[in-house]
Amino acid sequence: MSYQINRRRFTAALGGAVLAGAWARPGFADAKEITVLNWKGYGTDESFALKAFADATGITVKHDYFNSEPEMLTKLRTNPGAYDVVLINSARIQQAQGEGLIDPIDFATIANAAALSPALKEHANLKADGKIYGCAWVWGMNSLAVRKGITTDTWTIFSDPKYAGKLALFDDAVTSVGIGALLTAQDANDPKDLKAVTEALKAMKPNVKLMWSSEDEWNKAFAANAFDISVYWSGAVVRSIRQAKLPVEFVVPKEGAIGWLDSLAVPTSSSKKDDALKFINYMIDPNFYKTWTSVAGAPASANQAAMDQLPADDLNRQIHKPEYLTKLTFMSALPDDRRQSFADLWEEVKAFYAK
Repeated sequence: MSYQINRRRFTAALGGAVLAGAWARPGFADAKEITVLNWKGYGTDESFALKAFADATGITVKHDYFNSEPEMLTKLRTNPGAYDVVLINSARIQQAQGEGLIDPIDFATIANAAALSPALKEHANLKADGKIYGCAWVWGMNSLAVRKGITTDTWTIFSDPKYAGKLALFDDAVTSVGIGALLTAQDANDPKDLKAVTEALKAMKPNVKLMWSSEDEWNKAFAANAFDISVYWSGAVVRSIRQAKLPVEFVVPKEGAIGWLDSLAVPTSSSKKDDALKFINYMIDPNFYKTWTSVAGAPASANQAAMDQLPADDLNRQIHKPEYLTKLTFMSALPDDRRQSFADLWEEVKAFYAK
């Protein structure tokens, strides 16, 4: 996923509220520092959070960034000892574990983990050899966004003649193949009948108006009435409504949606693992999450206590309902040959759209 979240400076007084008593002690004899590897602007580098964490623990948090998941893995491989916490999409956890890049998570040292949703904390994507290697952090969905006034509960709206020229698709092979798989009642991670997926996607051609690749592009085109229906990210819908004031609604179709789960892990080569676990504990703190989502707009927290702390009518609670978890097919690791077959299929479909 790619995230564009507007960050604002927050008052220093928040630091005490967020971490009141968490690990505070009278003074800090030794300055400490950890390095986090993440997408830029994705929660862990919020200025209010770094100040609050440093004030409470004496630990300074620095960041390095990646622009793709393969780049993240390359940085872990080629810079041993450089990172103490890393953001890993759960679909990549088993790959990272298989290469010996990350440690199993010791939840006994992460107090806030007690409130993690069991379905996310113990998700199969996070496990290897009977152990959990990533602490579930935030989650979301690639699902259906429609202009207010449109009623639907199915992905088949993408080929409904009523919406000719009114469809926008995310230019992403894995997401698109996943939608085609849901439409043909197949496993979104491993569809066996790729011909049926291809036909389902090609049937959308009369409706396709544009392909989008960024949240900013989506917002501008929707605001200009370029389209009325689209695949979209759940967290992005929250920001489109709150920040861009767009008349959009989010739907989880009856066929299901494509879920993703981001986790925080500790690199095996880190020499500051205790401090890394303290930071992970802070990242799933309900108070941190409440501030993050109100200040910037965030995905759904894997910590159910954090979600419950939001007002009942909060957009994040309305869009990320717990019952949706049973309707999601979470992205899983893809073998290289399958990922390539998805990419080839999507290129074929796009060429068909262009004719």
